[in-house]
Amino acid sequence: MAGSKQIHLVFIFFTFFLLCLDPTPTRAEVSGAGRKIEFEYKAGSKKGPEHWGDLKKEWMTCKNGKGQSPIDLRDGIATKVNSSLEHFKISYKPTKAILKNEGHAIAVIWDGDAGSISINGKEYNLRQCHWHSPSEHSIDGKRYDVELHMVHRAKNNSDVAVVGFLYKIGQPNPFISKVKKAIASMMDVEKDVQLGVIDPRKMKKAKLGFQDPKKRKMKKASSKFYRYSGSFTTPPCSEGVTWTINKQVQPTSSARKFFPTPVNSHVGSISQVKLP
Repeated sequence: MAGSKQIHLVFIFFTFFLLCLDPTPTRAEVSGAGRKIEFEYKAGSKKGPEHWGDLKKEWMTCKNGKGQSPIDLRDGIATKVNSSLEHFKISYKPTKAILKNEGHAIAVIWDGDAGSISINGKEYNLRQCHWHSPSEHSIDGKRYDVELHMVHRAKNNSDVAVVGFLYKIGQPNPFISKVKKAIASMMDVEKDVQLGVIDPRKMKKAKLGFQDPKKRKMKKASSKFYRYSGSFTTPPCSEGVTWTINKQVQPTSSARKFFPTPVNSHVGSISQVKLP
């Protein structure tokens, strides 16, 4: 489903406490340390989304997959779930984390046990998180400014579950300055930055719809999620990923204040989205 991926240029930035963004024009050009550019997001490029499935044999799913992400979330396409129900539990805890330049993305990776989520009784450990701008998923045909992905893996290290949150430009995020300097220092070099202890539970302060373990009751509007089975949104586009996207869109401040490169260059229209 390469067509569904060419609608936007992805810029990867931080986790819950930050608003960090990769200002380079292609995701594979994050590092200036001589990494080979394997794929790009630029439409029309020989390594762009429409050609991902042809670049490597291992990436053929990007072209031929039947359950590719992202999709337009709406009734009948994705299942609505509630985070306070038994089939969706979140149990995070603080641990050390690093900011890592992975060549195709800048992500926050927990270097220890950051807790887990439980989906239908199956446990997935929190591994890392990153942002996309503009959002990859849309709701009822509307795309938003930012999308946060929290990536989890099951103990067998093969099954993946991603929890996503959509944001619109609005009030400043109180955690923006957490690693702003660290992001700037690693844009053109291949190194990790120690962030110290990062507590995923503080996301509840951002009103993201997570269940407070001390308060079982939640506001109905903040606990609704969409769920569907999809894929990774970058090569190799592997399928079988369990996606859970918060239906409530949250405000965040504009990344343009901190990084000079326009966020929406090469961005297409929502009408280009192809559904599986």
